[in-house]
This record gives sequence, structure tokens and C-alpha cells, in this order.
Amino acid sequence: MATSAQSKIQLNQDDPETLKTWIKNQALALGFSDCVIAKPDAQAELPRFKEYLKRGYHGDMKFLEENLDKRADPTLLIPGTKSIICVRMDYLVETPKPRYVPFEPNAAIIARYARGRDYHKTMRGRLKTLSQQIKEKVGEFESRPFADSAPVFEKSLAENAGMGWTGKHTLLIHKKSGSFFVLGELFTSLDLPFDSPTEKHCGSCTACIDICPTKAIVEPYMLDARKCIAYLTIEYKGIIPEELRRGIGNRVFGCDDCQLICPWNSFAKKTSIEDFHPRHGLDQVSLLDLWQWDEATFLTCTEGSPIRRTGYQSFMRNIAIGLGNAEYSAEIIAALSQNRAMHDEIVQVHIDWAIAEQQAKA
Repeated sequence: MATSAQSKIQLNQDDPETLKTWIKNQALALGFSDCVIAKPDAQAELPRFKEYLKRGYHGDMKFLEENLDKRADPTLLIPGTKSIICVRMDYLVETPKPRYVPFEPNAAIIARYARGRDYHKTMRGRLKTLSQQIKEKVGEFESRPFADSAPVFEKSLAENAGMGWTGKHTLLIHKKSGSFFVLGELFTSLDLPFDSPTEKHCGSCTACIDICPTKAIVEPYMLDARKCIAYLTIEYKGIIPEELRRGIGNRVFGCDDCQLICPWNSFAKKTSIEDFHPRHGLDQVSLLDLWQWDEATFLTCTEGSPIRRTGYQSFMRNIAIGLGNAEYSAEIIAALSQNRAMHDEIVQVHIDWAIAEQQAKA
């Protein structure tokens, strides 16, 4: 990174601690819920991650096997990085209630982070704004924003800088804000003082492990994605193992159960960001309503939404499972039978299973 830019930073940076405080205040003013300064070093995360990969817990997410050196050393990803500004955005729009049972009402459950606009764009946009504000304060410097968009151990970086601790469900938990938030990073060439880690506060609690519908949390701090409903309904594109389908219940995109049961989420904060508010009624839509969507409707109703990631056919696969898990209904059987020809072979496998499940309940 340019020496002239670094010199200008030093000339304008009278007190690094004061500048850090100023940056954090700017971040909060932009709508970020928290801001910490991390050292560009995630080497400590590598042994656990390698064990995760060795066990095959990442399933079909082969991209996780790549760029391990850059994940552990952010300066290899963006040369010249001296500090990383880590931020979080809370995404709850209302205080969490106990999740719906799979059949009363016949609701389709979409993970709370995915009911509004895709947060990746919101996160990167505000990080770019933060970078520009800092440049107006101290002069030119190199920066690069990330929001789950590169080989970055973002959770580890944030944890090492005190944004929270990793819970037994493998998600980051903040003592005063719970875990309903998403992370972003701004890699910078700034010389900023680093923040320190906080203490862990899970203690002997195993609520998240006990509640997991598919027993995906195989041990504290170790998740088998191949059993995780979030992975199965979002990342995985194949035939979902039959032994896991009943556990999926009516969750058609992601799963919040391990968060909803966590005692620390009694302190979860509501978001101030409009983009996280539900669109197209996705917080109260029924399985049968979604089953009527054709691909054009799916594309229209998921424009700018994280739900686009799963694709139309996989989304319908998930809905078919939900309908199979619902209470018996002749209307459900009729709907599954009528729409069968619209879908690919993978979806049809799940339609046949859902019809058989419904008929067994009759």
C-alpha cells in the first residue's frame, strides 16, 4: 500500500485511541450495532476448522477447503492490511416468540435474517460509507469491505476483538445483545489499536444442543452441516435424506431454533435498519401459499432477497417437505398432486414422500 497515503494518515492521526473512538461512533451513527478493531490474525481458528473439514462436516461446501492460508492470515488476502474494523447489524424486527409447531398454523418458517432485503448489499454499502468518512477525517488509506463474501474467518476476527464469544451452537453471542446479528469487515491500512477478547458465558448450558431438531450440533462448538437445517434448506441442492425430513418440520429457508432457545437472546435488540423488515408477507406466509408460486413469482418475490440463493426448485423441495410434515389435509394432497409435473426429479422425490406422509396421517 502507498507510503504517501500512510504518511498522510500518520500526520492527521494525532491520537490512535481518539481516532478509534471516533470511528466507532461513526459506525454506530451509520446503523451498525457494534464496532470493534481486530488484529489481522486468525491463526488460532485454523486447527478447529481443519478438524471440521477432516470430519466432512462442511458437506458440499467445497469452497471452504480453499484459501485456508488467506483465512488464517488476512494480510495474504489483502496485502498491507494493518487493522480490521469489524461491525455487526442486529436484524430482529420484533421480540422473538416461541416458534410455530409444524402444523398449527400451517405456516412456512423463514429464518428471520432472510425475510427482508439481502443484508450483504446493505452491509457493504454502509462499510463503504464508513471508509469514505474516515478518509475525509484522516486522508487517503487502503480499504476493502467484506460481508460473508470472501475467505475470511469473520466470526473469529470479531470474537478476538471482543464482539462476543462463540456459543456451543457455533454462532457468536454478545452478552447484552444475544446472537441475532450479521457481521461485516472493513480491511484497512490504518494503524489502529486492537480491542481485546471477552470472556465466554455459556457455562454448563446445553439448550441449543438439546433443541436442535436434527441433532446437527454433534458436540459443543462443533456443527455437522450435513444435518443442519440451514445448510439443508439453503446450500444443499440434492435429495434430503429421508431420516432428516421430519426434523425439518415447516422450516423452508434456514432455522432459528438454536438461537430462539438461547438464554442470552432474552437481551436481543431490535434492528433500526428498514432493510431487515419482512417483505411480501414472508413472516406470516403459509406453506400452501408458497406452493402455488411458479418460478416467475419466486423470482419476483425474492428479488434482492437472500432466498434467491437456494433457487426455485430447491425452495419448492423444502416446501414439499413442510407440506408432508403438516397435519393431514386433503387440500395439501391435492395441491401436491396437481403441481408435481412443474418440478424437477429431485423435487418430485420429495413430493411423493410428502403425499405418502399425508396419506399415512389420514
